[in-house]
Amino acid sequence: MSWTSADDLKAQVRRLWERGELLRSMAGGCEGIAPTVVPVGQEGVSIGLRAGCSFPLRLAMKGPTSTELAERFQAVREWIAGMVGAPHIRIEWREFNHRVLGPQRVPQTVWLDDLDSALGMIGKRADAARFRRLLDQVGLHRPALLPWFLQRPLQALELADECECLMAVVDWIAQHPRPGIYLRQVDIAGVHSKFIERRRGVLTEWLDLVLPIEVISADRSGSAQFAARYGFLEKPVRIRFRVLDASLPILRGAALPDISVDADSFAALNLPVRRVFITENETNLLAFPPIANAIVVFGAGYGWDALSKAAWLSRCCIHYWGDIDTHGFAILDQLRSRFGHVESLLMDRATLMEHEAVWGQEADQVLRDLPRLDHAERALFDELRHNRLRSNLRLEQEHVRFRWVETALALFA
Repeated sequence: MSWTSADDLKAQVRRLWERGELLRSMAGGCEGIAPTVVPVGQEGVSIGLRAGCSFPLRLAMKGPTSTELAERFQAVREWIAGMVGAPHIRIEWREFNHRVLGPQRVPQTVWLDDLDSALGMIGKRADAARFRRLLDQVGLHRPALLPWFLQRPLQALELADECECLMAVVDWIAQHPRPGIYLRQVDIAGVHSKFIERRRGVLTEWLDLVLPIEVISADRSGSAQFAARYGFLEKPVRIRFRVLDASLPILRGAALPDISVDADSFAALNLPVRRVFITENETNLLAFPPIANAIVVFGAGYGWDALSKAAWLSRCCIHYWGDIDTHGFAILDQLRSRFGHVESLLMDRATLMEHEAVWGQEADQVLRDLPRLDHAERALFDELRHNRLRSNLRLEQEHVRFRWVETALALFA
């Protein structure tokens, strides 16, 4: 039987709740807020407020046909009884004279007359009351945030217990724009820096609505750049490297020291080396054999801003050793955007085919073109991204046999 049941009606209303439409229908009680597109002003961003429900609200209903009424009369009577017994709805009836059964009266349309009826139907009155209190609080304290609450009402409810702390953070940053301190130094009663770090996503959306555009670094985005976007100090990026030549006078008393310094200090070192190797694997960093006038750097994946501060690297031969997969070549391509003379190391077809026994699988592939690869690298990259050898093929650099590595590095001895 495909007739709409009371449970089907409730499911319709529950979907309206899950899409936030029931809560957005409360926008009419917020002064100055309508369910339209509200411009935010930062980088052309806007929050498009989808309209909430309008009441009376007509629910979709399918009832019995005239033929079914005659053939399944008892089932129709039971269906009508179920609809009549459903709370919170108003039924609009259709009266007609059936050719077999005579005068009949069946539900034609089902209505919810108001928001309270819809909320009562799915047991959400308490949640809606809580959301109303949030709207009242935000409307009095930070009305610029109302568009966010109406765009993401269910997320707002999830954050209800933290709303006061979140608002306190927004207030503090609004009062101290671009403070030039670490997040750890923010002094707000009842709020610690881990709370701010954990809620960087929602705080970014709120701060972009509240702060003047001139105090936001629009070129910094994402949770990882939260501090820089709003003028906080960032933890210094550290660069780790090993000296591969014991004759280099870098640290006294250490033959081949393993050193970690901040990016600015690394840039100021101006090391007297001819070659710089970069590897993405820590074990390879530690096991790298001695090479005259050389160091090996622990790579940073897709992030070369810290290394690019070291202008002295431009006069060194740089060799990058990454995984043989599409992401490895994408990292090489990005590194060459900083240092165009970088050469790849052990990222060739011979190395790949020699280690077929330890091939692995890349979870997701880079499919875009990589313009900075040379002819041989591009040919191998194309084989990988087009799955010509095997689907999602990768060879992780730690699986390359060490004797193979030593043979390749002997060319630089």
